[in-house]
Amino acid sequence: MKRIGMLTSGGDCQALNAAMRGVAKSLYNADEAVEIYGFQDGYQGLIKSEFRLLDYSDFTGILTKGGTFLGSSRTPFKTIREPGPGGIDKVDAMKQTYYKLQLHCLVILGGNGTHKTANLLREEGLNIITLPKTIDNDLWGTDMTFGFQSAIDVATNAIDQIHTTAASHGRVFIVEVMGHKVGWLPLYAGMAGGADIILIPEIPYDVKKIAKKIKQRNDRGDRFTILAVAEGAISKEDAALSKKEYKKRMEKLHAKYPSVSYEIAARLAEECGCDVRVTVPGHTQRGGAPCPYDRVFASRLGAEAGELILKGEYGFMVGFQNQEIVKVPLGEVAGKLKTVPPDGSIIREAKMLGISFGD
Repeated sequence: MKRIGMLTSGGDCQALNAAMRGVAKSLYNADEAVEIYGFQDGYQGLIKSEFRLLDYSDFTGILTKGGTFLGSSRTPFKTIREPGPGGIDKVDAMKQTYYKLQLHCLVILGGNGTHKTANLLREEGLNIITLPKTIDNDLWGTDMTFGFQSAIDVATNAIDQIHTTAASHGRVFIVEVMGHKVGWLPLYAGMAGGADIILIPEIPYDVKKIAKKIKQRNDRGDRFTILAVAEGAISKEDAALSKKEYKKRMEKLHAKYPSVSYEIAARLAEECGCDVRVTVPGHTQRGGAPCPYDRVFASRLGAEAGELILKGEYGFMVGFQNQEIVKVPLGEVAGKLKTVPPDGSIIREAKMLGISFGD
């Protein structure tokens, strides 16, 4: 009998249920007996020992459902060693729950912070397998994360919808796309949606160059301009600041504007005298049913995770490299970000299409 624990941690996204279903079905269809325990609300369920024994029916009919039926929460890695409520040692509490249930393995679905904690638990002696979940597509060691393609669909649709109203009124529209530290999502959604300007964290922008692009379009007879702006977009001036100075700068910004997009809108209105509007799709980018690609992709990852469990191969993230599912040592994944290379081919090709990155 193999006893498997499962949890989903961090921000939710599409295809979490599909990935868990993939793990479960691959195990249920094997000859070996298995018990699967689901922990409620991510690492919090593991810490508080809040779980339930799942059965086959829990994984039926969830392939197309967004979110996570186990619930999720954020348990920051930077505070994981700090005492919890009542002075509890969070790491020790997670280990105690693991050993109390006599688990053979813990399957963890999550992004960067989640993988740091997962690797810590591996170092503490637990058998861990992870699956790469994040709409940001920023996990090192995998070419793709599940949730990314579905989020592209949502963000692209938002840009598509903006096109008609922007054209009708001859306005400049900013669509703020999720992406605090990396710009894969605004880059892909911006290109798919025909954005004229894309601003991502990896390429600091110059407002004057953005204004120049807008004026060029106006002079050419284009009635509107659409910007896909990452929530973590940064100006060249801010990029030159120290971390301490930048933190103070952000505090001042958020006291005046809801986000960086609104500041950009105000500066552009001043620079080129244009009517600038901001649209923020926000958490809709995480929601809804997973797209067909993510359903297949997450199912494949889950099935391969199940295979590793059956083989007793632990300490890996199941990733995707060169169109193949691979196993990547957790120690190589944790703490690393996969950022958009400013000199990469996709940026060069986007610029060939006339897209400005404000640089």
